[in-house]
Amino acid sequence: MGAFAKHRLLDKQDVVGTLSSKEMDETSGIAASSINPDTYYVHNDSGDTSRFFAITPEGKLKTTVYFKGDANHPLGVQDCEDIDVGPGPQKGKSYVYLGDIGDNASNRKYITVYRFLENKAWATGTEANTTSPTVAVNFKYPDGPKDAEAMMIDPIEKQLLIVSKRGDTVAMYSSPLTYKANDTVTLTKRGTLFFPGFRPFKWITAGDISKDGQKVLLKSYDKVYYWHRQNNEPIWETMSRKFRELPYKGEKQGEAIGFTPDGKGYYTTSEGVFAPIYYYKSPE
Repeated sequence: MGAFAKHRLLDKQDVVGTLSSKEMDETSGIAASSINPDTYYVHNDSGDTSRFFAITPEGKLKTTVYFKGDANHPLGVQDCEDIDVGPGPQKGKSYVYLGDIGDNASNRKYITVYRFLENKAWATGTEANTTSPTVAVNFKYPDGPKDAEAMMIDPIEKQLLIVSKRGDTVAMYSSPLTYKANDTVTLTKRGTLFFPGFRPFKWITAGDISKDGQKVLLKSYDKVYYWHRQNNEPIWETMSRKFRELPYKGEKQGEAIGFTPDGKGYYTTSEGVFAPIYYYKSPE
């Protein structure tokens, strides 16, 4: 029985493993592969070099994928905060999107998203380390720099969506996925969202859209919010409706959430060495 099938038999919330390598010490995003069964991608945030990791659902490290980042940053990246898998320029192909979108001081001239063509070899673990070509695009906000940790790919309208992190209300921004390498693109503001609670616990730290484009998750430090799309409407219209709050077990510094490939469940994990990985069932 595969890992996904096993996890569908678990309770609504269960620890399924731990991040197995000390290299994965500040995990800030998780996303399911579209071509490799039982494979997820995770990454660290600020302070790490330009890389991400392919792991099993239980947290075992398969492959570390390195890439050439921004030469203006000594480590190649500044603050990667979320990772996604979705469509891209080649029809029928799957791509990984890594968002260097963190900006604690809200003073970056631009943020950067890196796009990688998914590779079946990343799931084999035959090479502990590999290097991947990447396409980078720079984004600017229409209303000034923002700190953000939630980035999502909408497979239906082929849009990239970023949700800002801080404040009593947060904003949604989007861009079509039709950008070219090294473009600088101004994002479009799509509206604001309000979540009850107290700062910083209510700040938005992660998000994901299911691979069929029908389910949406946003995560704060202490809550998980859920929406179901209606009639393939724009995803920001979906998120502008009332959310459903889902069960969530508090984590040390939970900044990662990602659906299973079939959308019937999702995983969360946290910063910290050997952080646990939690599995939850999605609403029917």
